Amino acid sequence: MAAQEKSWDGPSNEKAQKTYKEAEQYLHERRPDLALDAFKRADKQDGGHCLACQHRMLKYGIQLEDWKTAETAGEEMILEAQTQKETALAHYQLGVVFFNEGQARNKQDIFGRCHDQLMKALAARTDFPDAVYVDGRALAHMNQDEAAKERFEQYVKMTPTDTPDRQRAERYIEEPELARARLAPPFAVTTLDGQRISLDDLTGKVVLIDFWATWCGPCREALPHLRAIARKFQGQPLVVLSISVDSDENKWKEFVTKNEMNWPQYFDKGFSGPLAKLFGVQAIPHTFTIDSDGVLQDEHIGDAAIEGKLKKLIKRAQQKQEKQSAKGE
Repeated sequence: MAAQEKSWDGPSNEKAQKTYKEAEQYLHERRPDLALDAFKRADKQDGGHCLACQHRMLKYGIQLEDWKTAETAGEEMILEAQTQKETALAHYQLGVVFFNEGQARNKQDIFGRCHDQLMKALAARTDFPDAVYVDGRALAHMNQDEAAKERFEQYVKMTPTDTPDRQRAERYIEEPELARARLAPPFAVTTLDGQRISLDDLTGKVVLIDFWATWCGPCREALPHLRAIARKFQGQPLVVLSISVDSDENKWKEFVTKNEMNWPQYFDKGFSGPLAKLFGVQAIPHTFTIDSDGVLQDEHIGDAAIEGKLKKLIKRAQQKQEKQSAKGE
């Protein structure tokens, strides 16, 4: 167990430790590609026993779509696992690699490999909700909708109410085809004015998510444009949510008040905040446009002319609402 804890701190080999520190410096400089190469070298220098290296190889391998590196990390983690819990986690993480790779390359056989890994994870640890959830999504991508629904039903029974992933699973039970769509990741936040916003509660509305910060010049320049969008589409099925990656909460609050940012505002505590990490945000301003089904339709870094896209998505949302109302009558 002591060896396991030590490996979490980094490699034991002296040369590997130096390389590992270089990798962390690259991350600090927001250069994940160079960091990934350094973590790979550090793991190799440590004889393939650096668990901390492997976790980062897996994470940034997925982010940069370096599937070979991510798969290698997952396989090494399986070999290094010493307990049932560690074995389950390692198979799950390799399954996540295959799931992301399957989505990126749109290949069913890769989802099959994901399913195989998740079955091994659940064989080692039956009480593993995350593995059940991802397996449901993999099965949906394999067009095994009934099996997928069973997994999502199982997941719902295993998780507390009102959690974002459970809400998403409940939608998948009703519409398994959504599990094959590129849905925006589920989340729930409490905004500056005390409003709780859950992405899946906004089904039926278009959502524009804006990542920004008070210290960001381009964000300040884009602010009048965003304010105009919020005003122009007020009363229509559109929700604008601005997410700050500031580190000074008081400065953020003062800026929001001074600049009359009257649409929903959320403080995410820097680029390491939960939503910035969830959406993979590393540069701002960064916007995400999500349609009324929760499908991610557009993504832009910098100010962009998005009104045309919003108009189309809002019109589609209104038409859908009208059809549902007509059915209700």
